[in-house]
Amino acid sequence: MPLIGPLPETTAVLVVRHAVRAWLADRDTLDVVAVGLSGGADSTALTAAAVAESCESAVVHALVVDHGLQPGSAQVAAQAAANATRLGAASARVLAVTVGRDGGIEAAARTARYTALRDAAQGSPVLLGHTLDDQAETVLLGLGRGSGGRSIHGMRAWDAPWGRPLLGVRRSTTRQMCVDLGVEVHDDPHNVAPEFTRVRLRHEVLPLLEDVLGGGVVAALGRTADQLRDDSDVLDDLAADLLDRARMAADLDADLDTAVLASAPAAVRRRAIRSWLLDAGAKAVTATHLYAIDHLVVRWRGQGGVAVGGGSAGARLVASRRRGRLSIDRIC
Repeated sequence: MPLIGPLPETTAVLVVRHAVRAWLADRDTLDVVAVGLSGGADSTALTAAAVAESCESAVVHALVVDHGLQPGSAQVAAQAAANATRLGAASARVLAVTVGRDGGIEAAARTARYTALRDAAQGSPVLLGHTLDDQAETVLLGLGRGSGGRSIHGMRAWDAPWGRPLLGVRRSTTRQMCVDLGVEVHDDPHNVAPEFTRVRLRHEVLPLLEDVLGGGVVAALGRTADQLRDDSDVLDDLAADLLDRARMAADLDADLDTAVLASAPAAVRRRAIRSWLLDAGAKAVTATHLYAIDHLVVRWRGQGGVAVGGGSAGARLVASRRRGRLSIDRIC
């Protein structure tokens, strides 16, 4: 049976509801949405708010991923699904996944989770419970890796099929909302395990920055992400136009004209090259790859090709310059 009727109008509940309401208002044609529910406070609060705000416009389904990585994970998933039903979700499904090991346990679990959610949603938007705190951690991780503006512009509120209505809401608010609703949530032990980089950022680095800088760091990092994302959108549009012109000038869909590329600013040119590599099937394109291939364009000295991750079994992708064009080949 449903947990409650109308949600109580506490400060925390109203903050979360208003965030979800604003997200939905920008996408007023939705008739079905899914919520990726972990059983934690963030996604549980999101589920309750999504049901409350969508009751007249969209049907809300809860999708609970059981990674099977901890003892009792099936029970945790079942309880999360039960909570979703009590909160008024139209359905609650548990998705059991097998987590590989590629890229480490965190990356492998994320890949398995997102794949399962995307498949189960069948084209509907999937709402995720990422908060402002998660956004701040993402920006710090990007800064530490030094991989450019794209890595520090954070998560988007809408990146189909993923919706993130709570990027302006603090984690403490979602937890308080669950307290206000009287819902018992699951505290994942991985969220306090110091072997995970993001956990140490959460519990050590961000509190220290808040102390040293006098507070407001999480919100400031969120604003930084918003500003960089706006800049990135403009650069992406310029890079897409450059890529089209370089392809047309090469007169071959798979090649790029180096003269056209060289005429563009470096930031736009390297974004165009990155898109070209991804279109060709490259994986995990790094700054090292981009700069080496960029040198084929603007610092050409007859150097050989640049191998990038991707391709297929028994073959690798290699970007080379030939007769004023960039080409990418699969080399066995």
